[in-house]
Amino acid sequence: QVQLVESGGGSVQAGGSLRLSCQASGFTRCMAWFRQAPGKEREGVAKIYPGSPTTYYADSVKGRFTISQDTAKNTVYLQMSSLKPEDTAMYYCAASQGYCGDNFQIHRYDYWGQGTQVTVSS
Repeated sequence: QVQLVESGGGSVQAGGSLRLSCQASGFTRCMAWFRQAPGKEREGVAKIYPGSPTTYYADSVKGRFTISQDTAKNTVYLQMSSLKPEDTAMYYCAASQGYCGDNFQIHRYDYWGQGTQVTVSS
């Protein structure tokens, strides 16, 4: 069983930045950030393979968000810049001990964090 502990959410004005952190308690093969806004489906934002430089981003955040890792701390970060009001959502860290698949396949992820709220005001 892997526990994911998230931190770093908050409120910011449009154009601002925030950094989210997610620390895993055990082995993961793939880690990702998802988000869910009220009344909308959960969507993938960024994905990374611990120990590998491979990353993947949703089109809506490319060029604005950066996912990175600190393998020594078993922690993944999501640096969010040029934030927009439409980025407002609950952000969730997710991890898989197996193959994550293409794009963001929610069913591939075994473990989820509790979520951290990001609110961007105009």
